[in-house]
Amino acid sequence: MQLVETRESEDYIVLAKSLAEEFAQTAIARDTKGGTPKQERDRLRQSNLLKLIIPKEYGGLGQNWIVTLKVTREFAKVDSSIAHIFSYHHLGVVVPHIFGSVEQKQRYYLETIHNNWFWCNALNPLDKRTTLTPENNHFRLNGIKSFCSGSQDSDILPITATNQTTGGLNILAIPTQREGVTVHDDWNNMGQRQTDSGSVTFENVLVYSHEILGIRDKSSQPFDTIRACLTQLNLANIYLGIAQGAFEAAKIYTKTSTKPWLTSGVEDATQDPYIIQHYGNMWVDLQAAKSLTDQAGELLQAAWEKEWSLSAEQRGECALAITTAKVAATRVGLDVTNRIFEVMGARATSAKYGFDRYWRNLRTFTLHDPVDYKVKDIGNWALNDRLPKPDFYS
Repeated sequence: MQLVETRESEDYIVLAKSLAEEFAQTAIARDTKGGTPKQERDRLRQSNLLKLIIPKEYGGLGQNWIVTLKVTREFAKVDSSIAHIFSYHHLGVVVPHIFGSVEQKQRYYLETIHNNWFWCNALNPLDKRTTLTPENNHFRLNGIKSFCSGSQDSDILPITATNQTTGGLNILAIPTQREGVTVHDDWNNMGQRQTDSGSVTFENVLVYSHEILGIRDKSSQPFDTIRACLTQLNLANIYLGIAQGAFEAAKIYTKTSTKPWLTSGVEDATQDPYIIQHYGNMWVDLQAAKSLTDQAGELLQAAWEKEWSLSAEQRGECALAITTAKVAATRVGLDVTNRIFEVMGARATSAKYGFDRYWRNLRTFTLHDPVDYKVKDIGNWALNDRLPKPDFYS
């Protein structure tokens, strides 16, 4: 049984690599253009990879987070915008599983399979401009959310909104096309240019009771807080994938295009001792970040499988491993995406190569939340043996 599952997992990763090769052909042009990668989103829909994490009992592919994150990493190597929206679909589709009732979990999984829904992200708990007001047997949603990644061309929006009656931060999931929902084309940042991470406005949007999943800021069990771990490790995998992709792109360029420096005393740039030294250092750093990220993935999967039996200590150990991996991936990634130019040379800065997109994408995405606070959590553990406390970002 385990052998069959392994073969299935390998097949999905092979499929992801094939799609990544396809996406790579247009990645530079699409990065320049920005906007919604509609064709690529449709290819993801057709691939069935949107069903990866959904259990087989609901018609999904029944894969674990280790496989799902590896697939995400493959996309990030060539196009981190695609990795971004692909991964946030999976972070969204499990929201009812984590915060909803058993019936809601089943309903949203089944409906996602039946309708081939593409989820996005409009939770952003720090943006509290959305309100939920009771009206007869229903509710009305009003306000605006920022950083709604993947919202354009999505089917379902998971949202947080302040309940005007209770004051709690409710979680809900509604169709993107519902009347009163307006997805704005206002994402124009220097990186992650095809993630549609702009704003969404809600004007008197009808919300049914069964679409309200839970209260985000009043968790009672460790598993209630697992989504922060999922999000943070997802980011680490994308950061790592970007760095790995930059390394491979630089390697090809150095071998085929870089000219040896006039005083180097070598006839081929691949024999330059300083270039070799840079590649050696980058390789070591990447292997360290990869090992930490893979180790965190195993702990995350173990925590996910424990579900409601997950203890606070187990959750904390998982969060610590993820935090460590994310700090490493951030530091290594920013270094590698900058240092590749030193092993390629001045000609590599030509816009036609698009090598700058690796750094721009990583620099943009690593500002998701301050890495300094991650280091603080690690230091508090290293010095005071205190595991990270669950919150929206840890």
